[in-house]
Amino acid sequence: MKFDDKVISVPENLPLLPIRDVVIFPYMIFPLYVGRENSIRAVEEALAKNRLIFLASQKEISEENPSESSIYKVGTVAMILRMRKLPDGRVKIFIQGVSKGEIKSYVKTDPYFEVRCDKIPDVPIQGSPIEFEAMIRTAKEHLEKIIALGRMLSPDILLVLDDVTDPGRMADLIASNLNLKVGDAQRVLETHDQKKRLQLVNDILANELEVLQMQAKIRSQAKDEMSKSQREYFLREQMRAIKNELGDGDTKSEEVDELREKIKAKGMPESVQIEALKQLGRLERMHPDASEASMLRTYLDWLIDLPWSQSSTDILDIDRARKILDEDHYDLHKVKDRILEFLAVRKLKEKDLRGPILCFAGPPGVGKTSLGKSIAKAMGREYFRLSLGGVKDEAEIRGHRRTYVGAMPGKIIQALKAVKTNNPVMVLDEIDKLGSDFRGDPSAAMLEVLDPEQNSTFRDNYLNVDFDLSNVLFIATANVIENIPGALRDRMELIHISGYTENDKLVIARNHIIEKQIKQNGVTPEHVDFTDEGVRNIIAGYTREAGVRNLEREIGSICRKIAKRVVSGDTSKVLVNGENVHDLLGAPRFLRDERLTESQVGIVTGLAWTQVGGEILYVEALKMKGKGGLVLTGQLGDVMKESAKAALSYAHAHAEELGIDESVFENTEIHVHLPAGATPKDGPSAGITLATAIISLLTDTPVRMDLAMTGEVTLAGRVLPIGGVREKALAALNHGVTTVILPLANQKDLADIPDQFKEKMKFIFVENVDEVLAVAFDRKADRKAVGAKLNKKPKIPRAASAA
Repeated sequence: MKFDDKVISVPENLPLLPIRDVVIFPYMIFPLYVGRENSIRAVEEALAKNRLIFLASQKEISEENPSESSIYKVGTVAMILRMRKLPDGRVKIFIQGVSKGEIKSYVKTDPYFEVRCDKIPDVPIQGSPIEFEAMIRTAKEHLEKIIALGRMLSPDILLVLDDVTDPGRMADLIASNLNLKVGDAQRVLETHDQKKRLQLVNDILANELEVLQMQAKIRSQAKDEMSKSQREYFLREQMRAIKNELGDGDTKSEEVDELREKIKAKGMPESVQIEALKQLGRLERMHPDASEASMLRTYLDWLIDLPWSQSSTDILDIDRARKILDEDHYDLHKVKDRILEFLAVRKLKEKDLRGPILCFAGPPGVGKTSLGKSIAKAMGREYFRLSLGGVKDEAEIRGHRRTYVGAMPGKIIQALKAVKTNNPVMVLDEIDKLGSDFRGDPSAAMLEVLDPEQNSTFRDNYLNVDFDLSNVLFIATANVIENIPGALRDRMELIHISGYTENDKLVIARNHIIEKQIKQNGVTPEHVDFTDEGVRNIIAGYTREAGVRNLEREIGSICRKIAKRVVSGDTSKVLVNGENVHDLLGAPRFLRDERLTESQVGIVTGLAWTQVGGEILYVEALKMKGKGGLVLTGQLGDVMKESAKAALSYAHAHAEELGIDESVFENTEIHVHLPAGATPKDGPSAGITLATAIISLLTDTPVRMDLAMTGEVTLAGRVLPIGGVREKALAALNHGVTTVILPLANQKDLADIPDQFKEKMKFIFVENVDEVLAVAFDRKADRKAVGAKLNKKPKIPRAASAA
């Protein structure tokens, strides 16, 4: 169909179709997809009349509902050739530009745009025909070069251009096929002078040609580089084939050279470097497909990855280290002092200082493992925890020999590779739980690791070269040191970490646990607060431990219950005190034994040590008619049974001195019972407690209710020292017992008891049973004279108080 301005009459008012991302030129045929409601109505209006519509581009492509100011004024009058409705509600139309036009005013904007427009005729050609011909030829040449450089254009455009002699129409035709940006295409459309319009198109073509030539150059360079690398690869493969034919092929020359440089730059000891270069030479001479080649390659990688000379710089600031240790852990002064001493010595002696080998022994949950992490942080060293619980294979420590398939170094060497320094803080967790079987004894392998005289030349079976472990700070942890073999225990510096007292747990809860659990469970201090009384009730009624793990769980349980309340809409603050703890946690799971309310015959308050701290232990003795003998109940161990028999023998041997009738031992059966029969009990420290109970029973003399005792007894009546003084004394104080009888040899252990507790207690130190009885028997409640020995002013026992 041929359009001519003289033939087609363009009315003054036309519906307006705003278009995006494209500019329509006269004589241009183009498909448009119409989706906006007002645009569809404009199309329908045009089809209902003369099929003419005014097309103008939007200034902003993303604008969904353009306003009058956001639409270019110069556009194109077009005729709709065909219209088709799509299933998605849109309309597809084919249009052909008729002539340029300019919007003079908007007649209406709803329900569609209608504009008053004027046609814009081309300015008549003025100038030399030769100049126009030159510009036309230049435009064609540029277009041909652009097509030659790979620009995708309509293949018929050059044929069409051969028949076009009008400069303005040629410019419009070229611009409509170049897929120009809206701004550039609009400038061409708005240029009415044909000469200027063709010149503008020529400039656009020249710029596009320059860009395409640069792209072609870049592609050519990339292709040349690719061809070069392919050529080098081909030649390298040819050389490889030639060398293989000659029998001197080296398939890994570059890899071997790289490994050799790494070995020399690693700073290995001379002996290790010699061995590494020796194995590298073997790898170099070995066929790449040999089974041992991959094993050697892995072995060399291990040697290169180990920190032979890489170490972290210690932070030797004593005050900083003390602050970090105090922030992370409460109390534990012995451990902290030992670390500070090491830092002090390290500051004075920078060379040839071997790392200490410490063993933290104590019950679970007191912070042994986490203390290692704090020590690493305080010293500025790397940290690694090695769990030894359940390890039964010696190769786990010392590695497998390389002859085995899948062989690898032991855990020590693996840890050093992971931390990338040769002086980390390495925690050997649960060293008392090492096992042994047919594969060897790991505890025996640890002897070399933990011996300061030997670990500087530790030899892993896989590496088969010496590695210096003397810079490593080893910290072992254990619950029961008796389970550690004697030779291994001898190599470590034992530091006993006792269980926390109730006051300690209260401070730890205040400074660490409560804040941590509140944060972990999503509540805030505005939702919950804990009083000291509430925390004490949790400790006493819901935990029975030396550490604070269960205490943390119970506090976390309370925080979760508070979180549930908050989510349910109750945001009021909950004050956890002694009265509402049972509402949050239920009935108490542990009840303390009641303190004796009066002095009684045959009932004595003893003290015991457990892994969760000290405990009160009542000893009850009862006599009945019989043929003599001793009955022991309460699930007693062999050592405690022997202590009871020794106490009875002592009473029998000193019956006359104690005022006991000899016939009692033949006609009376004595029964000794320790309550809480489901709990196993053992140890020699209940010796004087058993002796006091038996003698009290046989002499019918009451024992003071406000007194507790502990100590081992011999047949001669001597009182020997025991352990766990700190825990036992604090247990007595928690039960309201302020007077404690201790062996004289344990006087030194008072230093372990905090001063604030010693001030509230009285300690009486004894050397023999006579001194124990002189203090323990309640003379005011005597029912019978104790005997000549007691009536003759016994040796005065030694007493100690806080002073």
